[in-house]
Amino acid sequence: MPLRLPTAHEVSKALGRLGRRRLPGGAAVLVGIPQADPAGDAVLQPLELAEKLGYRRCTAAEFPSSPIIVNELPLKFLKQHALLPLLRQGNRLTIAVADPADLHTFDALATALGCELEVWVCTRAEIEEALERSYGSGATTIGSIIQDLKAEEGEYDDLVDGDEAHLRDMASEAPVIRLVNHLITRAVEVGASDIHIEPFENGLFVRYRIDGILQDTEAPPARLQAAIISRVKIMARLNIAERRLPQDGRIRVRVAGREIDLRVSTVPTLYGESLVMRILDRSSIVVDLNHLGFLPDTLKQLEGLIRRPHGIILVTGPTGSGKTTTLYGALEKINTPEKKIITIEDPVEYQLNGVNQIHVKPQIGLTFANGLRSIVRQDPDVIMVGEIRDAETASIAIESALTGHLVLSTLHTNDSAGAITRLLDMGVEHFLVASSVVGIMAQRLVRLLCRDCRRADPPESASLSALGMPMEELAGAQMYQPNGCEACSHTGYRGRIGIFEMLLMTDEIRDLILQKTSSQIIKQCAMRHGMRLLRQDGWLKVKAGLTSIAEVLRVTQEE
Repeated sequence: MPLRLPTAHEVSKALGRLGRRRLPGGAAVLVGIPQADPAGDAVLQPLELAEKLGYRRCTAAEFPSSPIIVNELPLKFLKQHALLPLLRQGNRLTIAVADPADLHTFDALATALGCELEVWVCTRAEIEEALERSYGSGATTIGSIIQDLKAEEGEYDDLVDGDEAHLRDMASEAPVIRLVNHLITRAVEVGASDIHIEPFENGLFVRYRIDGILQDTEAPPARLQAAIISRVKIMARLNIAERRLPQDGRIRVRVAGREIDLRVSTVPTLYGESLVMRILDRSSIVVDLNHLGFLPDTLKQLEGLIRRPHGIILVTGPTGSGKTTTLYGALEKINTPEKKIITIEDPVEYQLNGVNQIHVKPQIGLTFANGLRSIVRQDPDVIMVGEIRDAETASIAIESALTGHLVLSTLHTNDSAGAITRLLDMGVEHFLVASSVVGIMAQRLVRLLCRDCRRADPPESASLSALGMPMEELAGAQMYQPNGCEACSHTGYRGRIGIFEMLLMTDEIRDLILQKTSSQIIKQCAMRHGMRLLRQDGWLKVKAGLTSIAEVLRVTQEE
């Protein structure tokens, strides 16, 4: 059974009944804490007692730069018992304490939270200072921040029509800074890829995109809209006075010791500016092809393509389908000192060691096409083009492939065969496509079923039919459906994995391209040669218990 974390009220109620007692001579220490009994029953100073017990002594220098938020522990309780959460990893919570003899509190805390505790000992002054500094600058909940704003109620009412100086002053106020910090920190904690702050007639809404799905979260009052947007603009070095035109910027912050890049985009809407922050967490990117969801035969085909000396490899799919991550994984696989790899991207999302990466800047004339022309003169072995958007970029990429370079790029098409039609529609000659393209892969991302709460439940025949699978496929298959628990925020899913469709260029397909055949006929030919469609690849992952039929249908419904 999955563990249900209690509410802050339940924890406070459980801990509020506890008294304090002197540590007895043979007291057992909680799981996860070094076990060592004191020599006797004498009352010792906290640091002396910590040493006798074998607790680790820590200093303020070892505290995390950003606060660790444990929503079940109210700030009042932390201050009362001089506790500071330091690190949460799986089922273990590391805390700094001032009183190592307070075993009643530790025991109740571990029971209430359902986790193991590792206790470090620090001075009360250091803990109180850290609580004030950390929880006073962004780690409290939105509700408590709003309470702090009550006294300043009138100061934010005229922000919508305020001048630049007033906007800057209000955006620099501590409560607004804490509020924005909390929104960013919370988004990183729950694994969101985007933060959406959207004004509407009936209020201000904040949504996080988690595993590709937007989810509502607690939002601040509408009167703080201009202050919040201005604060983010200041962080991204944007013009806070310009509210009529879209703006783009970047922010780099540290959250829980991790370097986080935020791509900021603002656009004017009917009720104010809508703001989206794309979260780029360098520490969480997976660039190993073995962990992206490839089945063994598909992975072998892709590895064979990327080790070719020349040709163009295309990855297709809609925005947010993981194309760039797949390309990064491919580059990581072939990144050796013997090869020079250059990429041109918009923007450069993650840095790869040993790879020359170029960020396009159309405003100064550095477009994909212009940059690609210069890249060819840099004597590269492998070129990655972030996206083929126009005929000029397509022509230069294909010419590069024909002149001895391996070129990797992406296209926005629904399936692999559609990429050929897209290139022809751009004006690329059919014989150039046939002679340069060596492989095309379409992909999507499906959510993984939560391992803690998924339930065995064969799908209905209607959903199996919608997937295009015969009823015989149900024989002996053990399938699961989403359920929902605390671990997955009651969505039934946690994490994502790819489903893939690999079209390898054969002589027969080249002949069809030269004959200007439709993409449907090309797809049928590829299937005769063993190509597995997206839904077929998804079905294999359904049978493996990784995802559900509904999820595969959701991401492939345009087919």
